[in-house]
Amino acid sequence: MPSVTHDDAPPLADLMPWSVAPPRVGRTWPTAPDPASLRARWDALLTAEGADREALFEPSRARTLTSAVGRLPGRSGGTERLARAAGPCAEPVRVLAAPFDEQWLIPDHRLIDAARPELWRVADAQQVFTAETGDPGLPLLATPFLPVLRTGRVRPLHRRPGGREPNLAPGLTDLLAARLGGPPPPAADVLAWILAVVRPDLTVPLTEDAGLWAAGVDLGRRMLRLMLRDGERPKLPGGRRPYVRAPLPGLPSPRPRPGGGIAPLTPHYDRDEETLHLGEGRISPVPPEAWDHEVAGVRVLEVWCAARTAPAEPGTLAAIRPAAWPQTWTSQLLELITVLALLAEVRAQRAELRVTSQITAAGLREAGVLPAPEPARRPASVLDHREEGPEGQLALL
Repeated sequence: MPSVTHDDAPPLADLMPWSVAPPRVGRTWPTAPDPASLRARWDALLTAEGADREALFEPSRARTLTSAVGRLPGRSGGTERLARAAGPCAEPVRVLAAPFDEQWLIPDHRLIDAARPELWRVADAQQVFTAETGDPGLPLLATPFLPVLRTGRVRPLHRRPGGREPNLAPGLTDLLAARLGGPPPPAADVLAWILAVVRPDLTVPLTEDAGLWAAGVDLGRRMLRLMLRDGERPKLPGGRRPYVRAPLPGLPSPRPRPGGGIAPLTPHYDRDEETLHLGEGRISPVPPEAWDHEVAGVRVLEVWCAARTAPAEPGTLAAIRPAAWPQTWTSQLLELITVLALLAEVRAQRAELRVTSQITAAGLREAGVLPAPEPARRPASVLDHREEGPEGQLALL
């Protein structure tokens, strides 16, 4: 990780001033590694009546079957109270459920304790979210999907849909252009720099050295490509690419069923053979740095596998899940191993990066960039589409 010094580096909270607490679902069943299970869970909820529906729903202080809430911005789904809901399941969307674990969520406001609608209003194909991890080696994650991590703040790169209005302190890119020479850097490059140099205390050293800036941005871009995976599928060099040596347990297209699911599969790693064992399945080579990759003290591959095979309480909606291991999970696991191995190389380079010729927080204050104006710390007004309130009423924003 970049060295920590007392050099008056500006805090991330000042450079990207608008942040939101992560959405809090409040119950496990509206999230799953596959969308088919979510649709089956929704059908099971609506099939039940009275006390049975209430028990399946798992009410909380924030949400019950009689809660009156509006529709999530830009999403489908009903707005009538769940006690008498009869409509189809809202189309599941991808979310970041844990570090490097992309799952699916039913985007229905009635199911989510704290949905943070301001984040949904700016979630689109041009958006990039950063999420604090609390991990000193990787303090920030970047994702194209809404993070529902139980960690720190979420910062969108853009304050409006369509990639408009960067969530950066006003005047920051103009100051960087003046100090580095050249045009103002795009918001994506500023984010790349932040990912490359951000420290465990979430301060971000800035540099006036154009060569160092270019090197840091290049490093951050590689991190972004691995985290966002929005381009060509990442690959390890020939001979180091992981392959399935023995089939993972499962059928190509299992149907979700209640009370079933895959038998618990505890992954085992053979360090000498560089082999990952999952039940009778076997994947190799799996580089040690991929298996050892942790975020906030938790091994990523173990958590990823547990999310798909850990037992659920019988009779709950969470127990409606694939009866066997889907082929799509195998492809996702191979890609995750590759991403973690490549990211380990980037993290090592990140640890060697030393920022010199710094632009300090005091310098940003002198230039009028800091403190960011109060409106920059609040969500922008997004009024270009209608939002439906409870019971079909028009929501007033």
